[in-house]
Amino acid sequence: MSLGNEPPEILKQRLFYQGRKFAFDVNTLRLPNGVEGDWECVRHPGGALAIPVTPEGKLILVRQYRFATQGRLLEFPAGTIEANENPAETIKREIEEETGYRAHRWQKLGEFFLAPGYSDEIIYAFLAQDLERLETPPAQDDDEDIEIVLMTPQELEQAILAGEAVDAKSISSFFLARPFLGQE
Repeated sequence: MSLGNEPPEILKQRLFYQGRKFAFDVNTLRLPNGVEGDWECVRHPGGALAIPVTPEGKLILVRQYRFATQGRLLEFPAGTIEANENPAETIKREIEEETGYRAHRWQKLGEFFLAPGYSDEIIYAFLAQDLERLETPPAQDDDEDIEIVLMTPQELEQAILAGEAVDAKSISSFFLARPFLGQE
């Protein structure tokens, strides 16, 4: 049943938690069909992600501990967008901090909602090429436990298909990048 293009009416908004990286609110809505209910939402400023590619065609990923999963995930370098920051600036900073490389050629791959069923977070994905290894990489954030991993696109695809712990933003971004990586 289509409800048309009419947006729901917001009857009440309640902020339950304001954290350092996100907020959690509950909104009471009235849908165009008259049904009322509560919808929870994680409010997030968004993130930027890079797919760094070495001159040899290897992808630079990071394996890092994620508390929510109680394990280490394979991911492309990424970071939370700071207030009033452009996503391109976010990822330029993050790639240096997380990998020790600087990219001299950038291409925006696209953007997508990470988990629209409960969050407004958008990921901005970039391809990072013409890499330069920094002589003195910036210090990693205190809350990061990162291992650098180099993989060919084929190795990463095999890891994804084999069920290795790779996060969704990295999988989605990898498939956006495939046309530029010599992948079909």
